Amino acid sequence: MKRTVLFLSVLGLATVGLAQTKSGGITEQMLRDIQKEQKMEPADRALQNAIAANAIDDLTKNRANAGEIDTHFSIETRQQTITNQKQSGRCWMFSGLNVLRSDFNLRTDSLSVDFSQAYLFFYDQLEKANLMLQGVVDTGKKPIDDQRVQFFFHYPIGDGGTFCGVADLAEKYGLVPREVMPESYSSDNTSKARQLVASKLREYGLQLREMVQKDKKPAAIEKAKTRMLSQIYRMLQYTIGEPPAKFSYAFRNSKGEAVGEPKEYTPQSFYQEVVGQPLNGTFIMAMNDPRREYYKTYEVEYDRHTYDGHNWKYVNLPMDDIEQMAISALRAGHKLYSSYDVAKFLDRKRGYADTENFDYGSLFGTTFGMTKAERISTFDSGSTHAMTLTAVDLDQKGKARKWKVENSWGADWGQKGCMIMTDRWMREFMFRLVVPNEFVPEKVMRAYQTTPVMVMPEDPLFLPDE
Repeated sequence: MKRTVLFLSVLGLATVGLAQTKSGGITEQMLRDIQKEQKMEPADRALQNAIAANAIDDLTKNRANAGEIDTHFSIETRQQTITNQKQSGRCWMFSGLNVLRSDFNLRTDSLSVDFSQAYLFFYDQLEKANLMLQGVVDTGKKPIDDQRVQFFFHYPIGDGGTFCGVADLAEKYGLVPREVMPESYSSDNTSKARQLVASKLREYGLQLREMVQKDKKPAAIEKAKTRMLSQIYRMLQYTIGEPPAKFSYAFRNSKGEAVGEPKEYTPQSFYQEVVGQPLNGTFIMAMNDPRREYYKTYEVEYDRHTYDGHNWKYVNLPMDDIEQMAISALRAGHKLYSSYDVAKFLDRKRGYADTENFDYGSLFGTTFGMTKAERISTFDSGSTHAMTLTAVDLDQKGKARKWKVENSWGADWGQKGCMIMTDRWMREFMFRLVVPNEFVPEKVMRAYQTTPVMVMPEDPLFLPDE
């Protein structure tokens, strides 16, 4: 008897739930009005069947834009081997190291080197672990639901980053050749190891918060954090490998032949050999964010790789200014770190990005009309992937028609490992560009050197490149 009453009570609640009329909910009348708009003619049913059985991009390819791709570029930097980040979010590191090895080749005019991403990734993960734990200590007196406390526990560690991370990490820990510390399974496939490290960091974070709230002495907290980082180091050591303290290496020429006898290096002395100077202070990062005022500099709090390093700082510029700096640097032979939203209008099979590649609107009988600023504000678009800008094709007036980037998805992808993009796509879906100071106009440099406006890392455009 009781079971029957309980069943009827639950059924009654379910019935009430189906008949909700609270303002803002979908009423029965609203549902009927929605359904009346669905006109299913025979052609519509055929379209429904086609969409259900096929990939949307295959159905929306613009035939007028599917011709042979023009691969000529009026300005193109030297080609170099294509890298592959595989199943990892290290595009920022691959792009940054591609720039450094290109600059080394440009400076020596003959020697080449491939850097170890695994080496720098090891210290990137260790430093991010420390950044999270120290951030938890710094905010230990705040409640657990405080926005900044939530930030550290929500994002304890990740693969993503920006060129600022390459600069801070390489200056601090040096560089090694790829042969000295090759990739491991977990550096190529980062998700499981990252998940386990993140779980351990959250556990440690709670322990450190408790120590802070109990007013433990700073020395005791630091000792506990050091012990915790020792465990994180062990996990990284097992999954990525042991970073070398010294090694022997001989540079190679463009033919792959060793030049001279091998020399003994430490990672720091090798950095001095191939880079030769601190990176910080030699470049600016430009951003195109039409939501914010141009010719102003912004700094993103806690958007850095090392606790004692540099926050990500950028000057916000119109695309015309960004493109002119890019053209000047490319003309001088410099490849450039850059980032984009590659989820939009990219024909992956052809390695070709253009706003006219796909006609999604016609397929669904609508339009997708947001501006770049509106897409950013609503989390519809943002920087998702870093690549190395290598070439530009100019018209007779010196305006860009198309661009080329080196990708890090392997040599078999796209245009022999590269991607070609039209200028109209570039202007809509390009976000960040790192430019050497020598190619920065005085007006832009003055804006970059002003006191930055501090912004928070939760902003939709400040997700790391992956």
